[in-house]
Amino acid sequence: MRKALYILLFALLAVSCKLGRQLTDTAAELFRGEVVAKVGNHKLYDNQLQSYIPTGVSPEDSASLATRYINAWAEDLLLLDMAEEQLSETDKDVSVELEEYRRTLLKYRYEQLYINQRLDTLITDEEIQRYYMANQDRFRLERPLIKARYMIISADARSLKTLKQKMSSEDEMEVMEADSLGAYAAHKYADAADTWMDAITLAQELGTDYRTLIGSIKKQFAEVDDGSGNLRIAYIVEMVPDGKPAPVEYVTERIRDLILSNRKHKLEKNLEEDLLEDALRTKKFVIY
Repeated sequence: MRKALYILLFALLAVSCKLGRQLTDTAAELFRGEVVAKVGNHKLYDNQLQSYIPTGVSPEDSASLATRYINAWAEDLLLLDMAEEQLSETDKDVSVELEEYRRTLLKYRYEQLYINQRLDTLITDEEIQRYYMANQDRFRLERPLIKARYMIISADARSLKTLKQKMSSEDEMEVMEADSLGAYAAHKYADAADTWMDAITLAQELGTDYRTLIGSIKKQFAEVDDGSGNLRIAYIVEMVPDGKPAPVEYVTERIRDLILSNRKHKLEKNLEEDLLEDALRTKKFVIY
């Protein structure tokens, strides 16, 4: 009688556990939403798909993104399932690679921690100037750098001559007048006299080829007729030709990055040397 009671209790317990698992699975299914795609035993749920699609997109874009994601998800799992089926147990054993990746990742994270704790990020103007003077060959230009005032204007504009005179003036008031007049009379007017600009960038601003623009420079003016009644004009305030070192202010941020990179490299080297020396001193590392 007691034995039968135990059997009944175990049966009830098994049924209860199975029912509990079913209820849990059902609750999970409801939380994840409807199944929108299936590959083998893998299921893609609606909430997973929706998390990939940005809010505010049009229904057409939403459908396109959904299709793209579903196809990518299926391709990935089909390839994975095929690998599981076709590869030998030896080929599927990636424990060595995982351990190597783990070791590499841990070393990298410690190196970053070590560097972040010790890296001096303060770089003075004097340090930048010293680096620039010692490494000018690294900053030689492939294209000219230009400071300019420029405009796109109708070739028959009445104020063309006045604008050219004022935009090339050394009088600050006349330059300000050129700004006002250019905003009214030109299709486009800009003053970049205080900013170094790559010649290609200036040409793009004027909607022309930079070689044509540079080749048209006469008495500090570059002027290109676009053939449709408009002139692309730039007054060259200052120019550094290609082959010359870029001005230090143009490459300041690049120099800052280079100095920081050198400091990081030095810290990495110091870390390796210090670890080795300390291990030899404490007999943690012994060569027989």
